[in-house]
Amino acid sequence: MPVAVVCGLHRRARGRTADDLLEEVPGSLAVHHDLGGIGAGVVHRVTRDRWGTVDHDRVRADHPCASCALREDLVPALVRLAERGEHTLCVVETWDGVEPRRIAEAVAAQDALRLATVVAAVDTERLLPDLSGHDDLHDRGLGIAPEDGRTVAEVLSHQVEYPTAVVLHGSRHLDEARALVEHLNPAAAVVAAAGGLADPTHGRFDTGAAARRLDPAWAHYAERADGRVSTLTWTRRRPLHPVRLHESLERIVSSGLRGRGRIWLANRPDTLLVWNAHNDALLLENGGPWLDALPGAAVEMVCETRRLSALMDWDPVVGDRRQHLAFTGVDLDAERLVALLDSCLMNEDEAGLPLLSDPFAGAL
Repeated sequence: MPVAVVCGLHRRARGRTADDLLEEVPGSLAVHHDLGGIGAGVVHRVTRDRWGTVDHDRVRADHPCASCALREDLVPALVRLAERGEHTLCVVETWDGVEPRRIAEAVAAQDALRLATVVAAVDTERLLPDLSGHDDLHDRGLGIAPEDGRTVAEVLSHQVEYPTAVVLHGSRHLDEARALVEHLNPAAAVVAAAGGLADPTHGRFDTGAAARRLDPAWAHYAERADGRVSTLTWTRRRPLHPVRLHESLERIVSSGLRGRGRIWLANRPDTLLVWNAHNDALLLENGGPWLDALPGAAVEMVCETRRLSALMDWDPVVGDRRQHLAFTGVDLDAERLVALLDSCLMNEDEAGLPLLSDPFAGAL
């Protein structure tokens, strides 16, 4: 049975997109898990078709988290529907704070199901305020687990970046919203809400390709500008001074709405560090060794995508080590940001000198 996943933080836009699919594809059905009561262990599964609600079940969740609801109820419900063979398409309308990747991968793993497409729905008036805001999901009552510390900006970014289609709802700030989505997800078809969603349901969404496309450890980002929206790409072949970078982090991260890529710290010469920033929140993680730091036999065990990326970056002196960061924002001060980033690089006088302080020691 073909399955279309429709995600989005903006509830009305998401619901309208699911309804449009029900209208366009005869014999289709939509399944939605309302996670508003998941903290109390209660989930409501609502099934509807183009004429209205077909079924409304209260599902007891043994564990108060969205992953458990997905594993324990959504996937089995979809498999049962597929076995009945009565529907041409099942639309999975996700809950507000759910990111689409986990659902997509769970659906794609089932032999009885074909993941046809993943679509994000966006309210054009709310996109920029939500990407630039400081709310956590729990601030809005949208947390999907007691320990869920994600921000609204982080979740919305992931919802926009993963799919291969994004539907824009609304007329206010339409051009700005379209530009933001295209910068965050150049691989997606960005369309206004006016139907025409049936065609992608005949295909197959490649979860592996989506995961590879999004990984900052090997992704290559392009620089572009569309009106007030721009993406700056900063690439250098010198390492960063850990102390100067640490002192400048707050100003760097707050310069844009979204930052992503990989960096090279002078005191960690063999470690690729993955940079993921959403508004003013930064996650800096160990991304494993640079390929140049691996013995030849180990390089062959690395995935082909990363090996090809390293080959594109290769330098005869430093190998694949580099700074490669992309910053997307509105009215981005590119000149100031580049100057700030460049000031954090090691200079010639510092080359070879010992670095006595490591402000990242407790975080990496």
